[in-house]
This record gives sequence, structure tokens and C-alpha cells, in this order.
Amino acid sequence: MRTTVNTPDAPGAIGPYSQAVRHGELLWCSGQLGLNPANGQLGDTSVAQARQALLNLEAICREAGTSLTKALRLTVYLIDLADFQAVNQVYQTFFESPYPARATVQVAALPKGGLVEIDAVVAL
Repeated sequence: MRTTVNTPDAPGAIGPYSQAVRHGELLWCSGQLGLNPANGQLGDTSVAQARQALLNLEAICREAGTSLTKALRLTVYLIDLADFQAVNQVYQTFFESPYPARATVQVAALPKGGLVEIDAVVAL
């Protein structure tokens, strides 16, 4: 059975999608920008935005009754791959070995002028 997950502790969807969809034993989290859910503002740097995006994913996981530490796979979207190492440093504060699978790609643009977006597939 497919159910949606939404929490006010992460920014609301800015389009026709859910923050996450729970199906079976998996939680499919939509991409999260580094938007602060309290004020809707983006952080000034890729580091600040990556940290907030991961905090947003944590909030969604918590609402679904799981934890970001149970992530199976993430995708990191960067406007500039020069930010790769800095974002990795933030990423490592959220995960321990064995790390989830991950892809990182450079994109031409992100919604709201974001520098970083991260999505996740998480075990329940």
C-alpha cells in the first residue's frame, strides 16, 4: 500500500509531489533543497544548504517512523562540482560506514536558485 508522508518540520512541496512516499518497507524521499522550514530561506553556501537538506530529510524520515541512518541510497545534485569536497564533509557528519549508496551529479539549475538538492531511499 502506498501512503504519503508530510511534515511541517521540512519545507512543503513546491510542486505537485509529496515530501515522501512510503511503499512496503521503503520510504522514497523527494529531493530536498537547503530551505529552512521555519522561514523558507536558503542558506548562503553549498555547505549550509547541504546541511539543511539533510536535516529536512531527517525530519521526513522521523515523521515516517524511521531514520536517515537507514538510508539505502541518496542522490546529491550540485550546481557546481567544485563544491563536492565541502558537501562531502557535511555528508559525513550524518552517516557512518558502511555508507549508503550514492550518486552525485552536477546540474544546470535547481528550484529557487538552490545550490544543492538531495533525495533519498530509506528503509523503514
